Amino acid sequence: MANPPEELLVTRRFRVVRHERLGPDGKLHVRETVQHPGAVTVLPILDDGRVCLIRNYRIAVDKTLVELPAGTLESGEDPAVTAQRELIEETGFRAASIEKLSEFYMSPGILNERMHLYLARGLRQGPAAPEPGEQIETCVVPWADAMRMAFDGSIQDAKTLVGLLYFDRLRPKG
Repeated sequence: MANPPEELLVTRRFRVVRHERLGPDGKLHVRETVQHPGAVTVLPILDDGRVCLIRNYRIAVDKTLVELPAGTLESGEDPAVTAQRELIEETGFRAASIEKLSEFYMSPGILNERMHLYLARGLRQGPAAPEPGEQIETCVVPWADAMRMAFDGSIQDAKTLVGLLYFDRLRPKG
């Protein structure tokens, strides 16, 4: 019989847990996973069709990546509220409307993080309020440039690729 999950590490934003499961082969299999509260990513589309991306330094890969604004859910927080908060913090834009587009898992082989994708429209600029230590710069580009960046390797962030490509299938062409 498998034991209940064992916490190996608890941090401010996630936990690392060891799972034991009996496999179909009857053998005990042990896996460690990262347990995450979930997150949002926001696709901010300006009235003229341009998209607001950010350049965000990521210590895990020691690179500045081009991304959509995003952030971790606070305990009990509605993802739509998180989306509004993160959009303001990272870009300064306030959205008249936030629409949920999709949900997906970021890397389910090791991580249970569920990402909520939102579309933000009716944007008006205000001051950004990044968290201490964040190195974020906004980058507003035409839609065609964002799509080029998705395909030429300029964008390497998974949630950003998903958000751009998903919305590209939905948006009116022409």
